[in-house]
Amino acid sequence: MASSLTKDSVQPGTPGSEKTFFGHPRGLATLFMTEMWERFSYYGMRALLPLYLVAPAGLHLSAASATAIYSVYLSLVYLLALPGGWVADRMLGPRKTVAAAGTIIMLGHLTLALPWSGSFFAGLGLVAIGSGLLKANISTMVGHLYKGTDDPRRDGGFTIFYIGINLGAFAAPLVIGTVGENVNWHIGFALAALGMALGLGQFLLGSRHLDARSDVVPTPLSAQEKTAMLRKSALWAAVAVVFYAIVGFSGVYTLNWLLVPITIAGLLIPVLVIARIKRDKDLDRTEQSKMTAYIWFFVAAAVFWMIYDQGGSTVSLFAEKSAENSVFGWGFPVSWYQSVNPVMIMAFAPVFAWLWVALARRGKEPSTAVKFAMGLLLVGASFFLFLAPLAIADGGHKAAALWLVAIYFVQTVGELTLSPVGLSVTTKMAPAKYASQMMGVWFLAVTAGDATTGLLSIAGVDLNKTGIVALEAVLAVVAGVAVWMYRKKVKALMGDVR
Repeated sequence: MASSLTKDSVQPGTPGSEKTFFGHPRGLATLFMTEMWERFSYYGMRALLPLYLVAPAGLHLSAASATAIYSVYLSLVYLLALPGGWVADRMLGPRKTVAAAGTIIMLGHLTLALPWSGSFFAGLGLVAIGSGLLKANISTMVGHLYKGTDDPRRDGGFTIFYIGINLGAFAAPLVIGTVGENVNWHIGFALAALGMALGLGQFLLGSRHLDARSDVVPTPLSAQEKTAMLRKSALWAAVAVVFYAIVGFSGVYTLNWLLVPITIAGLLIPVLVIARIKRDKDLDRTEQSKMTAYIWFFVAAAVFWMIYDQGGSTVSLFAEKSAENSVFGWGFPVSWYQSVNPVMIMAFAPVFAWLWVALARRGKEPSTAVKFAMGLLLVGASFFLFLAPLAIADGGHKAAALWLVAIYFVQTVGELTLSPVGLSVTTKMAPAKYASQMMGVWFLAVTAGDATTGLLSIAGVDLNKTGIVALEAVLAVVAGVAVWMYRKKVKALMGDVR
């Protein structure tokens, strides 16, 4: 990346003489590389996770247990983004929080690399905690690099940053997945740790280029608040230790004693957070109306992510067992399917950005509600498409790899109609009192969707069965039709937001 840095041929100290990254502040290079390596480690481990859980040389669990663990892990990552933002706002500031997050993620991957099941689940917990801390804050630091929301470079800066995310996500399954599946699972997890170490080292070396606002703790805890927080944290930690000690020594402990509470929390906390904001009497009538509209988008997003994130669990486990993972006679590891989405995102995101602008100029751009309906219809269509390879496998044959590529393609198109739009509308509709918290609320939609998948798997539902896949597809389509039918009502509730 050093070759992309430029320096104007003027005297040092004059405006415009500072180094830039594709015309953007130098700190963007630091955050770009940090996020790229963090996503490399995260998506590499994620691609291996369900396969390792079912592999005879791994934990050799059932597909239902693997899906439950995978889904609960994803829901926990997004659930922890909310307290991750709180830690930066009240205790450490964004820069120190991200440095701590990178360290925790690296230690988590190293723990995953140890050949013991107990340490494996501890490693998953560490990676989830670190990812929650990082996810909530690194994008905030990108925003700090620009002089307010009117800086004309701002949108372009986030676009470059988004490319870093997808570059890491694309490369990870090809490298970490190949080594994990073909050489050794634990070496694959160790490579994920190496990726995070590279990202952390780059962040620490380049943090001097970040904006001074990234070091600020916006609303620091008072001494009394710190004491109260430590007391409550110690109390709850003691309760958890005592409870699980009793369960463990009584001989009744199973993995569900851990998974079920996390899953229930993943379903209840989003509801409680939304309800608390909606009941807040400080919100005026306009803000209340916008929050009512936002509930529609939140529920729609939860349904979308419930199906979409099964691309890494249900669809991946099907590929491992029932697909012909080769193209023109050339075989490839199952984890490589997880590179399909990021490469398609990089290819089609600019097309969608151009399309919305072109339609807007003609006064024909779909409303936010219509875009959400399109996303739901497409993710539902992807699971209707999934019925074909399931039928082929039921007939005793291996399904062609292109069937699965087609599923990921349709899901990616759906993602592009819903996810960026959801991020945008969340910032636009946020009540002033909750402006800094609403992005965490958006992530809770992912938590709710993945927690639902986890709960179904814990209950013993086989998500690779034709009837269940068809039912999920119908649910998404019905939800999409409902959003479309009530689009005018939702639009009216949104007020001046478009």
